Amino acid sequence: MQYFVQAFACRNPYPDKYDMLMDIATEELGHLEIVGATIQMLLSGINGELKDAADRADFARMFGSKGNREEFIHEATLNPQFGVLTGGGPRLTDSNGVPWQGSYVNANGDLTVDLRSDIAAESRAKIVYEYLMQFTEDPYVLETLNFLMTREVAHFQQFEAALDTIRPNFPPGVLQSDPRYSNLYYNMSEGEDSRGPWNEGKSVGFNETWQYVDDPKRQVDRTNGLLDTEPTGTDRTLASVEKADKQLGKKRSAEIDSATPLEDIQWSRYAEMAEEIG
Repeated sequence: MQYFVQAFACRNPYPDKYDMLMDIATEELGHLEIVGATIQMLLSGINGELKDAADRADFARMFGSKGNREEFIHEATLNPQFGVLTGGGPRLTDSNGVPWQGSYVNANGDLTVDLRSDIAAESRAKIVYEYLMQFTEDPYVLETLNFLMTREVAHFQQFEAALDTIRPNFPPGVLQSDPRYSNLYYNMSEGEDSRGPWNEGKSVGFNETWQYVDDPKRQVDRTNGLLDTEPTGTDRTLASVEKADKQLGKKRSAEIDSATPLEDIQWSRYAEMAEEIG
């Protein structure tokens, strides 16, 4: 659903990305069918037992003895929704029973943001399948999970490649960020301090030199709450960033405006295609 929603905003300005997002979204719906079918096969027979309530269902056992009643209460406490709400079929919830909701969809109308969300989503999906494979020895379930996991890896690479075709794509969005603060690393912990490419050497995105602030409080006091901070370890200035912001903003706006008609707007070309065929 996330890929579907993201695709609509880029249909006109970036039809190649629209095509990719719609293709992957459609494939993901097929994965939903695979997961649902697998769950249904694993739960085969449950629905029939629930229908045969008078003779075989657990509800009848409730009244047999104190032990049976306690056993039923125990089962219902552990998984109260299984028989009551699903009838033995799959349900759109997470492992804690929380229903799927629209807030799970991340769509910001900017591909440099949305594609990064998609890469993260595929990463999480991949590791979930990897974990699930540790909970079964059924060869067919393992084969299914392995296929689904592998397709997440494929999508990860496809989204990454699509993001790489957008230049520039860092930082996400349009505004290039303030050079006074973009390469500062604050040592906010006490004890052993770790150093690495995240706080020393050159930054990956802007190729700026990381400024390691060992005493953040002292720096805040010395710079009037950071207001008097000057860009350090970078070629970027406030003026150059302002200029870059305006240039990129105009470029992105022109790309969208030039590809988005304001008159005779239609979503499909069925009529034109029919005339061409006829």
